[in-house]
Amino acid sequence: MRASLPCTFIGAALIAAAATSTAAAQQNTSQYTSVATKNCEKIATVTLGKDEFSNTFACPGVHHLLRGYWAVVDETDLRTTVTITFDQLKAHEQPAYRQGFAPFNSVHDRLEWRIDATTKKPIATIQRWFIADNTDLDKNDRPKTVGLLVVTRTPPGASCHVAYIDVRANENPNALAQKAADELAAKFDCKNDRVQFIGNKGRAAELAGLK
Repeated sequence: MRASLPCTFIGAALIAAAATSTAAAQQNTSQYTSVATKNCEKIATVTLGKDEFSNTFACPGVHHLLRGYWAVVDETDLRTTVTITFDQLKAHEQPAYRQGFAPFNSVHDRLEWRIDATTKKPIATIQRWFIADNTDLDKNDRPKTVGLLVVTRTPPGASCHVAYIDVRANENPNALAQKAADELAAKFDCKNDRVQFIGNKGRAAELAGLK
């Protein structure tokens, strides 16, 4: 005859299973928006003579309840910064507005937002920067680029860089970026904490002045 399991054992097993199921269901998720200029509003331009030296674009981001986020992309002298804000006209007040890289660079059109499983609010963005490598030229003598993922903290509170991941130097850079966003961004102090470099460092880290 098969021995029956005690009720207390069965109950504990069911509770553990339910907790595991809940934990699996409560994982953070991602949403995506575009920062392609065709999808954004140009809010500022600086010209030098007849040439545009700088352009700033406000790109609509995700919404939480009735509040919308903006990704403000500033392109100055072929270098880019991206700031996450509630108020596009106050983006310049955020630390991220001044966080960029010395070599010429640009950003990928797709912006990933990490959404907290409990609050349903974004806690960070992840975006790929393309950094020009002047020592590696293509057939037209133009510098090739290397990829650097940037994790940026989102409001409320300050918007600033939280972590960097060298794309080519790591086997699964997107997973590293998502983990950094989930574990670091919400508690990151933009004034006192240093940006963390996650994983292996390669050419992108070197060009960004991080190696």
